[in-house]
Amino acid sequence: MAHTTYSAIAASLIGAACLFLAPAAQALDVEAAKALAKQNNCLKCHAIDKEKDGPAYHKVAEKYKGKANAEARLIEHITSGEKAKFADGHEEEHKIVKTSPPKDMEQIKNLVQWILAQ
Repeated sequence: MAHTTYSAIAASLIGAACLFLAPAAQALDVEAAKALAKQNNCLKCHAIDKEKDGPAYHKVAEKYKGKANAEARLIEHITSGEKAKFADGHEEEHKIVKTSPPKDMEQIKNLVQWILAQ
């Protein structure tokens, strides 16, 4: 019985140690995300909670809630220039989000995480 208790304690300590050694998830920088959205004129077509030419970010977050590929899908959408579909049925290439320095994935990920948090 004592062996089982010591094994359980050891396993718990090892698990806790792994948490400290794992890289921390980057915290969302809301102000940086908003600034990047403004610099790229994202808010010309999107708003947080109302429809414009593009969907509201709240609606985007709802659509992707709980989906494992949400971040990757939105990163692809805002960095590839793929077609965006509009309510009237026409399509246009989505503007590619530009960062400084160019193609800074941390800034892109931060923007996407902010969108998904709406």
